[in-house]
Amino acid sequence: MNLNVLYFVVLFLLPCNISALNILGIFPYHGKSHFIVFKVYLEELAKRGHNVTVISHFPQADPPERYHDISLAGSLDSIEDNLPFHRSFLTLLEIGLSLTNSGNDNCKVLLANKDVQNIVKQKQKFDVIVIEQFNSDCALGIAYKLQVPVVGISSHVLMPWHYNRFGIPSNPSFVPFHFSEGGTKPTLMQKLERTVLDVYFKTIYYFFSQRRNQQTLAQYYDDIPPLENLARDIKFLFLYHNFILTGSRLFPANVIEVGGYHVTEAKPLSGDLLKFVEEAEHGVIYISFGSVVRSSTMPDDKLNAMLGAIAEMPQRFIWKWEEKIMLMDKNKLYLSSWLPQVDILGHPKTLAFLSHAGMGGTTEALHFGVPIVAMPVCGDQPSNAAAIEENGLGVQLQIRDLTKENLIAAFKKVLDSKFRDKVKLLSKAWHDRPMPPLDTAIYWTEYAARYSNLTFRTPAADLPFYEYYNFDVVAVYVILLVSIIYTFKWTVSHLCCPKKKYRNVYEHVRKNKNTKRMKRE
Repeated sequence: MNLNVLYFVVLFLLPCNISALNILGIFPYHGKSHFIVFKVYLEELAKRGHNVTVISHFPQADPPERYHDISLAGSLDSIEDNLPFHRSFLTLLEIGLSLTNSGNDNCKVLLANKDVQNIVKQKQKFDVIVIEQFNSDCALGIAYKLQVPVVGISSHVLMPWHYNRFGIPSNPSFVPFHFSEGGTKPTLMQKLERTVLDVYFKTIYYFFSQRRNQQTLAQYYDDIPPLENLARDIKFLFLYHNFILTGSRLFPANVIEVGGYHVTEAKPLSGDLLKFVEEAEHGVIYISFGSVVRSSTMPDDKLNAMLGAIAEMPQRFIWKWEEKIMLMDKNKLYLSSWLPQVDILGHPKTLAFLSHAGMGGTTEALHFGVPIVAMPVCGDQPSNAAAIEENGLGVQLQIRDLTKENLIAAFKKVLDSKFRDKVKLLSKAWHDRPMPPLDTAIYWTEYAARYSNLTFRTPAADLPFYEYYNFDVVAVYVILLVSIIYTFKWTVSHLCCPKKKYRNVYEHVRKNKNTKRMKRE
């Protein structure tokens, strides 16, 4: 019998334990860079036979079978290419307010959608709901109304307000902070900064974003429990990490690393771009600051530094640039507002990547073994840039330190053959997993549906902060120590006082005798 025929006969005869699930995905945030990651996972669920309904701002033009869109497109302005090439402490504070405001807008748009309202009214049956963990917990209210288990998913490192709900340690001495520099080895000043920023971001999230989301939900449903309580009931969190890039972390069993699943195989380049790359005698260096940061807003001194470095390097350069202007000889620098990033990074002539250190581009570079010069601008990029340098994938260069000389030095370091060999080894380790990350995400999604009545969270997530940090234990020991010291002092004073007391009495009697004698005389 033909082996292929035998294979299919065996498959047909084997009992099938996997039934099609009805899965609802809720992605109210209107950032395309996030959904690029989620799209791969959601489409794969549909390809494996599950019925997938996706609420998002990015409906698919040609969705696979069993993939159904509920579109929020057009309800909010796009955030692509709208952030300036600038970074400061003030911009961090502005980002906090922006996240809060956008989360509130996302909630309002989500709940106002008639199709979303119909899902709740009709009590549509779902086996599991997948919800993005980012700037709003509003979608948890919908999950509560449908009484369906929730899987959280992210496209980046943890936000500050996610640590407590999953019981994850957030010690600023060794845990990288989403918005700041320092990685796992922060200076004292960076630890102080992290502490202040952590309090700031959590405060505005809990007291502004969650409260407003709760109020918005109350306009539609009058029985939604506190959102933070619902968040602690999330079955699993798919975190876009892998320890090869981000280092070893202390995650509970229900926080699962799935970093890298969105990266597809590189396709051949074509047209002028193919010609430009193939004719690069010394290879090419790719430059991109992602889909949100507008690199054409770069200050003149920084732009001149970039162009000066490009001119002195022997390699050709490809740059994602939003304006239709000529910065340099087109045989040296290829400019375009859109570029096939995966295909460029996967080309053998691509030697390095100058990046803003977004998690998507970083994982793509690691996938193909391309070293990075990381120049973070906002969001999780400072944390990612620190991880890139700490783990040997590349080097950091802060915007404030950007000069022609510093950029050339950074390029030369990552282009060194020994450095590139280390990056290739990291890439090999990145791929060497017991299960591919996409299969991991699919497996645990199905697992959550199979065991919907079980709780997988760590007990640490349920502890009040004073117990989590052992303040109650410390208080008992402090009271005990103070009691011992007080008892000791009291004992010593009373053991010594009688002698003093008798001495005082003797002095008093002697003085009285002397007084009486003097009176008689």
